[in-house]
Amino acid sequence: MTTGVVERPSAAERVRDALKRFLPAALLFLGGLATWELVHRVFGIEDFLLPQPSDIAATFAAEAGTVIPAGWFTFQEALVGFLIGAVAAVLIALLTARWTPIQAGVVPFAVAVNATPIIALAPIMNQWFSVTSIWSKAAIVAVIVFFPVMINTTRGLIEVNERSIELMRSYGASPGAILRKVRVPHALPFVFSALKVGTTLSVIAAIVSEYFGGSRKALGVYITQQAALFHLAEAWAAIVVASTMGITFYIAVVLIERAVMPWHASVRGEDLG
Repeated sequence: MTTGVVERPSAAERVRDALKRFLPAALLFLGGLATWELVHRVFGIEDFLLPQPSDIAATFAAEAGTVIPAGWFTFQEALVGFLIGAVAAVLIALLTARWTPIQAGVVPFAVAVNATPIIALAPIMNQWFSVTSIWSKAAIVAVIVFFPVMINTTRGLIEVNERSIELMRSYGASPGAILRKVRVPHALPFVFSALKVGTTLSVIAAIVSEYFGGSRKALGVYITQQAALFHLAEAWAAIVVASTMGITFYIAVVLIERAVMPWHASVRGEDLG
């Protein structure tokens, strides 16, 4: 006789599941570093071309007082731009879902802006704002993040099962109620998929925009200066900080996704196929 009580996995089972999920990636990462170190030693690659991981680690420890604050400065630019771009994208998507004709004018414009490379936007934004201002870099990040979030959110709001809409209308639900109870829940997985892509895009856009001028506190400026002097171990140490920023930002959005929509199959780890 079933009691209807769902048994929670034990601590050992959770540890085993975590190992199955993360151990292959960890082993692949460590194996890649070991191969890099071995190839560098066997073939005698010069450090000014490609430093070995052990040298990068030692340099990172020595330069931590410089690269970590620089990473935090750049992350602020990425975060501000990400929030501006994401909020603007969701608002525009809500308008296009409510008034479909708006979509015909907004989507081509968004595609054109998205096709514009960062190297073309950076000098313009530096002129509009101060070259050392956080807003010139945040504006570039906002433009880069806007397109994927807007397109995915619009898709999630519009591509709703018509039978669900008809059922809500049969109960006399207003367009606002349909938006809140049907369209928005359906769009959330699309939104978070775009936001996760936007986390990495925002860090990339912030750093690349700094290559065209910025505060001496910025990570991108530090990388270009060290690379110009052939201090590649220092440059790679800064790249490690940039990668850590992107991964941390991505994980933060994943955790928010799990808190906002724990009911979704992708969050529960179920097969969506």
